[in-house]
Amino acid sequence: MARRSFHRPKQCRFCADPDLVIDYKDVDTLRRFTTDHGKIRSRRQTGTCAKHQRKLAKAIKRSRHLALMPFSGEELR
Repeated sequence: MARRSFHRPKQCRFCADPDLVIDYKDVDTLRRFTTDHGKIRSRRQTGTCAKHQRKLAKAIKRSRHLALMPFSGEELR
């Protein structure tokens, strides 16, 4: 018998909670949206909507430019 899995659509956490703000200085929040190698996770993996994914990408890039986050992951150093 084949198992059927039920996939619940992921909801954007920034749309669900309007108090959450995407800020380039909030490195702990931004780290959740990057991989171990330092790449930005896709919308399909994180469940964010298109509007907030664009804001996240811009905040992560801004944070990298100001040396708050590394460009590469910790394993590559």
